[in-house]
Amino acid sequence: MAYQTFRQEYLQVPPVTRAYTTACVLTTAAVQLELITPFQLYFNPELIFKHFQIWRLITNYLFFGPVGFNFLFNMIFLYRYCRMLEEGSFRGRTADFVFMFLFGGLLMTLFGLFVNLVFLGQAFTIMLVYVWSRRNPYVRMNFFGLLIFQAPFLPWVLMGFSLLLGNSIIVDLLESQSILKMPGIEYLYHKQQKMNLISLDLGISFLMTPNLRD
Repeated sequence: MAYQTFRQEYLQVPPVTRAYTTACVLTTAAVQLELITPFQLYFNPELIFKHFQIWRLITNYLFFGPVGFNFLFNMIFLYRYCRMLEEGSFRGRTADFVFMFLFGGLLMTLFGLFVNLVFLGQAFTIMLVYVWSRRNPYVRMNFFGLLIFQAPFLPWVLMGFSLLLGNSIIVDLLESQSILKMPGIEYLYHKQQKMNLISLDLGISFLMTPNLRD
């Protein structure tokens, strides 16, 4: 009975959210069981381009550290805001949601070359939170009953909370540089979507989800 209930709840999760969160949990479980090590997962341009370890382009987004408070904190926010985006702004538009993943991941990987982050999963979570906050600007947030603020301030509150957790100052500085660029990713995607709407009558497409059915 418990298995059937869990299975039913699991299958009710939207497909992209379900696939990404499951991959993150399974990757972390594999590291905890010592089936793989973080050294096989982290983002390393030299190993990717010179030794063709292409999987690192994906696996560095799937590992959030060992099981603990930071891991649970990141997974809760990843699951919550990824699901709200998929069921809200991208309802019925799974292909567009996947395209946003790829678009954001591509630009974030390029930024990763300059800020020297070895795991981009946490920054990607902040990007999803930022996208949701931009699309829901009038929602009032309550952070653990301590702070009340508008949704657009949520990414910065999360960054401050991360600093309070005592993370390494070097890691915080690198993540801050990455987070500061996250609005640019959503800004570019958001603007090109508006440009597409304006240009429909002109028959021009700037950056649209490819139609693979034709």
